[in-house]
Amino acid sequence: MGFGSYDESEQETGSQTDEDDDSEAVSVHEHDHEGEVSFESEASTDDLVGRLSEMRDEDEE
Repeated sequence: MGFGSYDESEQETGSQTDEDDDSEAVSVHEHDHEGEVSFESEASTDDLVGRLSEMRDEDEE
């Protein structure tokens, strides 16, 4: 068989075994956690808002 071609009989038997076998499935919730993030900064809110405005202006240029 050439590149990009396939045998339809292989497609039929291959897909049935893949769908039925969950032994190697990955759980998307395996590493879920609920937590809290906090940080302290010596910058004032005005300083942070000013810096954000500067960053936005740089992106527009």
